[in-house]
Amino acid sequence: MAMEAQKKYKLVVGLFLFVMFLFEPGVRAWTGEIHGRVFCDVCSDSSIGPEDHVLEGAEVAVLCITKSGEVLNYQAFTNAKGIYTVAETMPESDRWDACLARPISSFHEHCTHLGDGSTGIKFSYNHPSGYSHAVRTFVYRPASVPTYCI
Repeated sequence: MAMEAQKKYKLVVGLFLFVMFLFEPGVRAWTGEIHGRVFCDVCSDSSIGPEDHVLEGAEVAVLCITKSGEVLNYQAFTNAKGIYTVAETMPESDRWDACLARPISSFHEHCTHLGDGSTGIKFSYNHPSGYSHAVRTFVYRPASVPTYCI
């Protein structure tokens, strides 16, 4: 019986220490997320039409500077819906301050030329923990416009 009491005591003490560690008022965690889309403007008309489509596998770089001055470099690829996402959990004192998102490359067979105004987007990151920042869509265009667009 003494062994069971000892096990219960250790379990209670372990749970108490775990809870104390969990709610310790020292370092607070902060989580941020950045996401955006990449698509192909097939007719190069700067408007989304039925001929346009998302780009899967497009590469995007996101550089962020933290409140403590550290520079973090992220690499992301778009999914089947043309969406890329970067996320990070870090101490709140080191959270993102400002970021730059820029397209790197498109692996699409035809849509490989970067559209106007898609060179990069710089922004401040002022969101509290758990929020996401949406970046303006990056656009690629084909080297030559298909005849059905003219």
